[in-house]
Amino acid sequence: MASPKPHIHDDLAILVGAPALSSVSEIQSAAPDTALIHFATRLSLETDCADVHQALTEVAHKTGDFVLFDVRSPEAYARSHVPGAINVPHRTINAERLKDWPIDTLFVVYCAGPHCNGADRAALRLAELKRRVKLMLGGMTGWADEGFAIVKGDAPGSLSKAAKSPPAE
Repeated sequence: MASPKPHIHDDLAILVGAPALSSVSEIQSAAPDTALIHFATRLSLETDCADVHQALTEVAHKTGDFVLFDVRSPEAYARSHVPGAINVPHRTINAERLKDWPIDTLFVVYCAGPHCNGADRAALRLAELKRRVKLMLGGMTGWADEGFAIVKGDAPGSLSKAAKSPPAE
């Protein structure tokens, strides 16, 4: 029996005809250099709730290394939001709205959670406006899952005055 021949597609080596040990190994893993590029790119576009929380509790955030946008509706924002987040619904993002921030400002955006594409829409709009942006994975759902403090009302609030959120079930 001839050995399987590798089939190269988009820099991923897929062994066609090789018996799969499991659905995990059915497609061969990417080469380390490919994985390096992939994961470095993802991390340049995304952050997670734990990293944002850590930044909000450290001095680094007070120096303004990013601006946190909650891109949901004002009503959703008032019900609960991440401490320090500014409510800028994704549909309202435009050059005029961003004029008070320097062009090299890093914006971190979030919406309701994985079921919502508002943060993706906001990130796209910011990128179209030539602004640096990262998406906070998980949004408010992820924030609550971590049990991090939340703020209610229409003001950004602060972490020190926020209420602990109940764990998501």
